[in-house]
Amino acid sequence: MSHNKFTSCIEACYKCATACDHCSTACLQEPDPAKMADCIRADLDCADICRLAAAAMARGSEHAKQICRLCADICEACGELCAKHEPDHCQECARACKSCADECRKMAA
Repeated sequence: MSHNKFTSCIEACYKCATACDHCSTACLQEPDPAKMADCIRADLDCADICRLAAAAMARGSEHAKQICRLCADICEACGELCAKHEPDHCQECARACKSCADECRKMAA
């Protein structure tokens, strides 16, 4: 499995992880961070699985497809949750999650 053929998915994973990192930190700065707890938790899980998926693809892991399927599911859930929140960082994160989920589903097909 050559990592070159997964470049767009790897890039989407890293972009999503970065968006999730930013979103989780920005949520802590919101007027009522307790209301953002579900978003923060989802962001942390999503960022972690995105980095794992990118690394698995880069090293040609035999488990990359399974990891990417899980990544797509977690990204989708995170994106849906973030989309429910008004702040721009949540909306940007939701878009990055959707893009990553789409790329991971293509990769794992």
